[in-house]
Amino acid sequence: MITGPVFGTFTDAYLAVLREIHDQPRYSTVARGKTALETPNVSFTIEDPIARTPYLAARRANIVFNHAEALWYLSGRDDLDMIAHYAPRLRGLSENGTTLTGTAYGPRLFAPTGPDGRSQFARVVALLRDDPDTKRATVLIMRPDELADPANPDVACTLGLQFLLRAGRLHAIAYMRGNDAVIGLYGDTFAFTLIQEFAACLLGVEVGSYTHHVGSMHINTLDLARVERILAEPARPDLGHATMPSTTGWDDLRTVLAWEEKLRRDQTTYTADSADPDPYWSQVIALFEVHRQLTHHPETTVALEALALLRPGHRWLVEQRWPDRMPAGVTP
Repeated sequence: MITGPVFGTFTDAYLAVLREIHDQPRYSTVARGKTALETPNVSFTIEDPIARTPYLAARRANIVFNHAEALWYLSGRDDLDMIAHYAPRLRGLSENGTTLTGTAYGPRLFAPTGPDGRSQFARVVALLRDDPDTKRATVLIMRPDELADPANPDVACTLGLQFLLRAGRLHAIAYMRGNDAVIGLYGDTFAFTLIQEFAACLLGVEVGSYTHHVGSMHINTLDLARVERILAEPARPDLGHATMPSTTGWDDLRTVLAWEEKLRRDQTTYTADSADPDPYWSQVIALFEVHRQLTHHPETTVALEALALLRPGHRWLVEQRWPDRMPAGVTP
């Protein structure tokens, strides 16, 4: 067999990667002040990329940030104003205090470049429409000059993404120089498979498999206790996964982003009476409403009405992440 292991869902792959590196690391490394366990040359394939969200209580995933990061990419942004609202730690990677460079994949993927005035992503979608069997549908992320300054705190971890349209299904492949198996692997897989699903909608095809190649897969030793708690979980809920509507297009993303900005700035509220877009995207907006209450009204618990807007999987993840902010009677 010359390909890597195949898993049904990302949960299966995520747990396998954590267990392998925890139990049988190849190396112990020290880079930029962080000690880590490392296994080089890790590859795996996920058969169902839509099942991109593991329900792991000990992981305490920030499902709001996961959606915000994917939308930040898709909107072609590099600003801290949006993304640091959901992950304040990212401010520490910025050299100018207002933008990110290596971490900001959005401008590299979705901003117009070159004489044709199109983005890399737009070129790839057009290429796949015109030549479905192409092997050229690749977007590049890491830039050669990112290593010019050895002290650069923000170097892209992802080298590029490739898309293959085969037998009516859109497959995606990520190539990464390095991946933090606990945090980065989780967020990158979420964002890249969501972009894959969006591209499939634009092309009018089914979602295929997702493959992840990493030069250096590692667990920082500071995260080992959390990894052990994740691996020790006796049971995991099966809360399902929603499928993006096949009609999804850029207008849908613009609607969601308009809601996100207003909620982030505490300029509006989102309720059951709000003018809903498609139910899939209304669930995403509802997550931003919950986050609005968490950040702008820290003295109160999240309203039951806001939690009721969430589908069961998202609600469970919110309850695990912010147990102290849940209303009476709601227990993680």
